[in-house]
Amino acid sequence: MVILDTAIVNVALPTIQADLGFAAENLQWVVTAYGLTFGGFLLLGGRAGDILGRRRMFIIGLILFGAFSLLCGFATTSGMLIVGRALQGLAAAVLAPSVFSIVSVTFREGPERNKALGVLGAIGGSGAALGVLLGGVFAEFIGWEWIFFINVPIAIGTLAFVPIFVKESRVGDLGRDFDAGGAVTVTASLMLFVFAVTQTTSVGWASAQTIGCLVASGVLMATFIVIETRVASPLVPLSFFRKRTPAAANLVGFGLGTAIFGTFFLLSLYQQQVLGFSALKTGIGYLAVSLTAIAASGVSQGVVTRIGVKPALTFGLTLLGLGLAYFTQVSEDGSYLTDLLPGFLLVGVGIGFSFVPVSIAALAGVTGKEAGLASGLINTSQQVGGALGLAVLVTVANTRTETVLEAGGEWSTALTAGFSLAFWVAIGFVAIALLATLLALRRDDLRDTAPRQPAA
Repeated sequence: MVILDTAIVNVALPTIQADLGFAAENLQWVVTAYGLTFGGFLLLGGRAGDILGRRRMFIIGLILFGAFSLLCGFATTSGMLIVGRALQGLAAAVLAPSVFSIVSVTFREGPERNKALGVLGAIGGSGAALGVLLGGVFAEFIGWEWIFFINVPIAIGTLAFVPIFVKESRVGDLGRDFDAGGAVTVTASLMLFVFAVTQTTSVGWASAQTIGCLVASGVLMATFIVIETRVASPLVPLSFFRKRTPAAANLVGFGLGTAIFGTFFLLSLYQQQVLGFSALKTGIGYLAVSLTAIAASGVSQGVVTRIGVKPALTFGLTLLGLGLAYFTQVSEDGSYLTDLLPGFLLVGVGIGFSFVPVSIAALAGVTGKEAGLASGLINTSQQVGGALGLAVLVTVANTRTETVLEAGGEWSTALTAGFSLAFWVAIGFVAIALLATLLALRRDDLRDTAPRQPAA
């Protein structure tokens, strides 16, 4: 539900714009407002679960997410929808790390936790693609409001099962000395960073606004690091990053976010603006990615248990890169079967064999005391990476498109050239993630080498 809401609005944006009278320059805030608060408050949301109770924060997050989804669906003005999306992102920042924290303290590290994370990976890894599918279906048949209303029955249904299946857990000694200074500085830094990169599509990378926000974000992050070295109970103990596997997993997760979110956004534009697909047809086209990612995720958790994170993740990132390489040859007179489907299948398998191993590695060796921290970090890495990747890929695509148009090229030719170049940049992000995997992860990381218990 949380990851789906990052992407579900993309296909429905034209309908939302027409219905609520959005100015063209403000439409991006339907996406940006959600990502801004989601990415900014994730670390704080994860640590709040450690202190106040993971089940409690999970319940609070569910209730708030459902309530703010209702607010978005009933929005009658552009301002009301933007505020609702910002509040939705805040609820998501409470909810997302609670999910991973609960899994990490409920299931013992090894095959049990790997299976649970395989389920989460299947859902999360296909969330972006599934969001585009549902966004197209709802916008075409029952109205854009239902891209938000659909969250309400999901939240209510989940709440009914929480008291039965989820046990409360918390770290009791953290609450005595809460790191308020660290919480304020890191949250402000992340929000400024997300704001800066998401606004580059309208104000440019060299603008005073972008440079000022990035500098301020860097100063706040440096302040946060200084605070963490001095307080008794730091929000993010810097010693956590000495754990090689979780630290490397966050770097890889950042690379995955930069490549995936922007790619799906641009592929949606290619299908609608170049191939002339409707919102519904565009959404249905993503079924190939969603179903393949779900199937691959179910397989990958078992593979990680047998052979380790490093080979599984290497395989997944390689397939992901090959899928993106296939998209670089998209043409203005292309078709779904020849220009998209093979790439979708490669990317789907790549997602399954990338997101699941990264999630497993991010929680490797994590104690109950660090569950919220580890969960908040991996979610933050992917979300902030997604914001950066979207801004970079859109900027690259737009710049290339304008260059071709100025040279006398046709509109569809210029668009296709922009998309193709952006996909090459996405491959670069995947290559960085692959390099981090090869250099920072050990061959036997998280391999199940414990002796098997005899069957009863």
